[in-house]
Amino acid sequence: MLENELLRITVLLHGGHVVEFNHKPRDLDYVWLSPRGGWPVPPSDDFFDTYPGGWQEVLPNGGAPAAYRGAAMAQHGEAAGLPWDCAVVANDPAEVAVRLTVRTRRMPYRVSKVLRLRSGVARLEAAETLTNESAVAVHAMWGQHFAYGAPFLVPGARIALPPGITVIPHETTLNPPRRAVAAGGPYPWPVVPTPDGGSVDLSVVPAPGSPSDVLYLTGFTEGWYELRRPDAGPGVRVEWDAAVLPYLWMWHEFGDTTDYPWWGQAYVAGLEPFSSYPTNGLPDAVANGTALSLPPSSSKELTWAVEVLP
Repeated sequence: MLENELLRITVLLHGGHVVEFNHKPRDLDYVWLSPRGGWPVPPSDDFFDTYPGGWQEVLPNGGAPAAYRGAAMAQHGEAAGLPWDCAVVANDPAEVAVRLTVRTRRMPYRVSKVLRLRSGVARLEAAETLTNESAVAVHAMWGQHFAYGAPFLVPGARIALPPGITVIPHETTLNPPRRAVAAGGPYPWPVVPTPDGGSVDLSVVPAPGSPSDVLYLTGFTEGWYELRRPDAGPGVRVEWDAAVLPYLWMWHEFGDTTDYPWWGQAYVAGLEPFSSYPTNGLPDAVANGTALSLPPSSSKELTWAVEVLP
């Protein structure tokens, strides 16, 4: 747990999941937690058996289970399913910070992530290093899986993005077989066509029962978005290095999936900076040229931050 005068951040070290982002003056938590629980973590190869919700690192496989050069990887595997080491970096009145580290087991990666809170500021800062520890070049999908839910998320919440963003729909429907956005595209943000010939404003979080979907947003010269309750209510601003993560995945699950894994119980909006797309797994990202490529014994740096809006 990291805490200052304004924020309390709780991290589940098995998986590195941020399971609380609480703005203390309002006692308002922004993080969505899965209705199925997810911890303590049982032994399982199924991501949804152990997924607590919250915010986590997606690496080196984004989305569906896939195989890469003989390595079988689970949904969003492997970093979110492994125990992370934790060391205190700073613990004084000016700031608190921890360094979280993990080595993936099926691919030769090491991730080091410093999470930091500064006194008097409602802002979580992260500085990460992804290292290929092998003597060969390897690919990766790298993402920050931010999922927002109750009590913060409500219908009518608004999403603000930089100008010039376009929307790429996922090629197929998710589960169940309805979708929010018509196939095809790309479409200019935020008003896009729907499968029935109408249109929908993606910048407005819809009511429960709206269709499930995954969309890929691109065109970020600056990496940021804001998510705010209606009528200029409380919100967050997320900033990241768009040169490393040039895409933003938009995940809609508002209770329309009435079978496994949500059983109609999930009302969650995911706004997830990503290196690559689609959510079919690493081989598809390699094929479309969006996967990261790390040369032998090389590293990539990434910074991101989440700040409470007044």
